Amino acid sequence: MANAEHSGRPVGVLGATVGARLRAARLALWVVAAILGVRQIAVVLSTPRGERLTDLETWVGPGGVLHVEGSLYDSTRFTGTPFGGLVLKPLTRSAEQALGWGWTFGTLLLVVVLGLVAARALPHPISRRTSLVAAPVAICLLMLSLPVRNAFWLGQTSIIPVLLVLLGCFAVRGERAGGALIGVAAAFQPTVLLFAPLLWFTGRKKAAASLGVTFASCTALAWAAMPQDSYTYWVHHLAGVGLGGRADDLANQSLHGALLRLGLSGPLEIVLFLTLGAAVATLGLRRAVRYARDGQLLLAVAVTGCAAIVVAPTAWQHQLLWVLLAVVGRVGRRASDRMVWPVAVVLVMTLPAKMLLPNMAALHPLRDNVVLLAAIAAATAVPFLSRTSPYYRAPIPTDYAPPVPARWKHIPLLPFLRRVLGRPNLLLELLLIRVTYAAYSKVRLAATGGTISGGRERAEAHGEQILSLERVLHLDIEHTLNHAIVKVDWLRQFFDFYYTSFHFTIPLTVLAVLYWRRPVDYRWARSTLGLTTLLALIGFWLYPLAPPRLMPDLGIIDTVHGVQDFSQPDYGTLTALTNQYAAMPSLHFGWSLWCGVVIAIVAPKGWMKALGLLHPTLTVTAIVVTGNHWVLDAVGGALVVGAGFGLAYVFQGPRARAVTAAAASAEREPEPTAGKIG
Repeated sequence: MANAEHSGRPVGVLGATVGARLRAARLALWVVAAILGVRQIAVVLSTPRGERLTDLETWVGPGGVLHVEGSLYDSTRFTGTPFGGLVLKPLTRSAEQALGWGWTFGTLLLVVVLGLVAARALPHPISRRTSLVAAPVAICLLMLSLPVRNAFWLGQTSIIPVLLVLLGCFAVRGERAGGALIGVAAAFQPTVLLFAPLLWFTGRKKAAASLGVTFASCTALAWAAMPQDSYTYWVHHLAGVGLGGRADDLANQSLHGALLRLGLSGPLEIVLFLTLGAAVATLGLRRAVRYARDGQLLLAVAVTGCAAIVVAPTAWQHQLLWVLLAVVGRVGRRASDRMVWPVAVVLVMTLPAKMLLPNMAALHPLRDNVVLLAAIAAATAVPFLSRTSPYYRAPIPTDYAPPVPARWKHIPLLPFLRRVLGRPNLLLELLLIRVTYAAYSKVRLAATGGTISGGRERAEAHGEQILSLERVLHLDIEHTLNHAIVKVDWLRQFFDFYYTSFHFTIPLTVLAVLYWRRPVDYRWARSTLGLTTLLALIGFWLYPLAPPRLMPDLGIIDTVHGVQDFSQPDYGTLTALTNQYAAMPSLHFGWSLWCGVVIAIVAPKGWMKALGLLHPTLTVTAIVVTGNHWVLDAVGGALVVGAGFGLAYVFQGPRARAVTAAAASAEREPEPTAGKIG
């Protein structure tokens, strides 16, 4: 009994259960990592020759620059250092197919080793759970990151310098040996020389000296073997400037490339680049030295690597892996803020910039330089916590609502859906909302095979089914209402405006108001909206449906988009951003009904509740009279909204505010007293 918990389970049994779960989780993560690796290899090797490993083919393939008798840099296609060319030169004797397979599997091996070394380099002490899952999680993140995917696809060497630096810092015994490895990395990527002052100012002076000697020796060796190439690279091209693509290309995420994209050029751009680059390098190194002395050497390496990205004349996408390593830094005093930085880094490093920020002209400077901005932030601004901070290992805990007894407690996911009472981090919410919407748009488009007008025949057949069912139910009122509204010009304009203007603005407004004034209700409402949208996406995928305006011979007038030319195969292609056959269920009505229900539940005054319920009423009228939806589409929208609220209740229980209020009321009520005798 002494070893029993309050729940009645022995501590030993509980520990064994937790250990079994950890082992199962680790095994599952390793399986995911293996699947990602196999998929990456399959994608590369299944691509026709000429479209895969293009950089490797440019270097060592038939007619590649490494076969040329003259300078490697005559065509500017080779972007590596002369030492890199010297190392790659023997590969020209390999058979093309064998080289492709060997390079791809070799890259996979490098990624696995990199993940293992990074996991081993985490600052101690770390929890047993973290130590068990760190390696497979690191490998999964690396496999998903854009730099690694590009390195696989292009056949690049960009993983090698990062791995050599980590091996030199964490895996090799002896300062001189570690410095030598980092020196070889610098011979491949000169900006790695920025690690020399990091080693020097953290007391590893022998490693710094070894780094410099090794770099100089490798460079001198390449100069002796290829003097013309070395002169061209180091003198004519100023250590690689001007090699590869255009310096102002979006793939160049260096400060130099950003300044060129902003329209600066000539002496002014050079002065700004040198001045700002020196400032970033200085501040980044100071921060890196501080984190290294604090025992966070992996974070110090990441910060230095981010500074190297900024100051490099060209930092192509496959060279940006340093930013992902910065995910190890801890930011935020509150536990609810702890995930903001790692989530932001993972999103920036795994998703295209177009998914992170909307396609608005005002945001193009941010979108075009999002990885560079992340590198600058990591090097100079992000307030990573010191290990001496009381919040490093014990952040301010999150306030949760009381758990709901005996509610689906055997489902593993449910503990992560506990009802939080505090306001979520705004940056994290904005990132998740934006990425979720981008994924929503992609899934809508993929439902018809990746083309907007794809699946036309199937969608029209489903339209005939819906129309037949409505006739049986006497709900086929679309044609009558559509032609009636066309005759009243001001009414048509009103519903056209309502249809096009409020689909996104009102749900976002509701979320914003709840976030600011009712954070507990915000989390509940956001969950219901997310589940509703997920169910709707399943409907779009399984049942593509042509709306009335895109049904031939039905005679519906498209009051919003204009007359459709049914003689054209792609007549349904109105915009490149959506799937015109994602009509069942109607999210136009579904989201408006969600707004109405949420407002009716949380609004404090009756007129507010009535106004909220007016929105879905006007929306259902607008979607039908404009010819954009069937009546049954609105019914489908209502069903997914109801299912969204129901699933939120199943997973999380009743609204946290209602439960908290009920608990407080119960505490205030006096306990019944026993009756007195006599």
